[in-house]
Amino acid sequence: MTGFQILWFVLIAILFAGFFFLEGFDFGVGMALKGLAKNEHEEDALIESIGPHWDGNEVWLITAGGAMFAAMPFWYASLFSGFYLILFAILIGLIYRGVSFEFREQMRTAKFRNLWTTISAVAALIVPFLFGVLFTDVVQGMPLDKAGDMSATFFDYFNIFSIVGGVAVALLSYIHGLNYLRLKIEEGDLHDRIQSQLKVLYPVLLVGEVAFAVTLFIFTDFFAKKPLITLAFLAIIVLLTVIAWVTGLKRSNVWSFIALGLTIISVVLLLFTGLFPRVIVGDNPAMSLLLKNATSTPYTLKWMTMIAFTALPIVLAYQIWSFYIFRKRIVVKKAA
Repeated sequence: MTGFQILWFVLIAILFAGFFFLEGFDFGVGMALKGLAKNEHEEDALIESIGPHWDGNEVWLITAGGAMFAAMPFWYASLFSGFYLILFAILIGLIYRGVSFEFREQMRTAKFRNLWTTISAVAALIVPFLFGVLFTDVVQGMPLDKAGDMSATFFDYFNIFSIVGGVAVALLSYIHGLNYLRLKIEEGDLHDRIQSQLKVLYPVLLVGEVAFAVTLFIFTDFFAKKPLITLAFLAIIVLLTVIAWVTGLKRSNVWSFIALGLTIISVVLLLFTGLFPRVIVGDNPAMSLLLKNATSTPYTLKWMTMIAFTALPIVLAYQIWSFYIFRKRIVVKKAA
């Protein structure tokens, strides 16, 4: 295994971590359209909070997919063919979530505006849930053959572990979105309801993290192969969640947002660390798709590395500038 192969495995992990950190609060805000907002003015404020950012945040997913295609074509081929229906559902969800903002704005009647608000909220729930299902499936073991082709049944995709993983990612996204809204929405009734929901949801999240750790022990080989680093990551995840909870109760909203964002990043890093040096775990260990066999040529990886380290700072600088420009809090209009 070469340094470039390991580097691109790490870079793809970073890209997915960036996607779940940034797009995670977008999904959370989308879910809050029906889980938090009580009228159209509040819905407008929630959408306005992510309006300048959501499409830019999705670029991280596109880049991660493109990096897999170019740097690890065998991983890309096995993943996108084996999880075709799940990824197709994710794509449909992302499309409907995106167009829902524009269609809702163009609707003249409250009935159809509410329809597109509901579509946006449902899509924002389904997408992170399915991503959680996909990533937990990849690490627990799927039926692969020697060519890396997957022949899975419904219950290979949807089982106790994958459902726990899907719920965990959706719940993390929702709480991450509420933390983001505490930074963007002016003090008032909506802000108080955000605080009230978070007081209830953080204990639920901690219980969910325990359930995730138990199912991780039962359904994967993480504890058998890498017990220390797995336990360390799980401890960090719980610790960061507690920090996010406590700082949120003290109204230190910035630190609460950062801590939960780091929790999400830690979950992604846990999964990629346990996965290494494989890229898809086979239900038969001998059939697992290995990193060393899944990548492009060294020449391709060398050129991709130079391009990546040139473009990535530009993308980061643009996104930081974007959040700075739209840093002002949003005022919820009074209902007539």
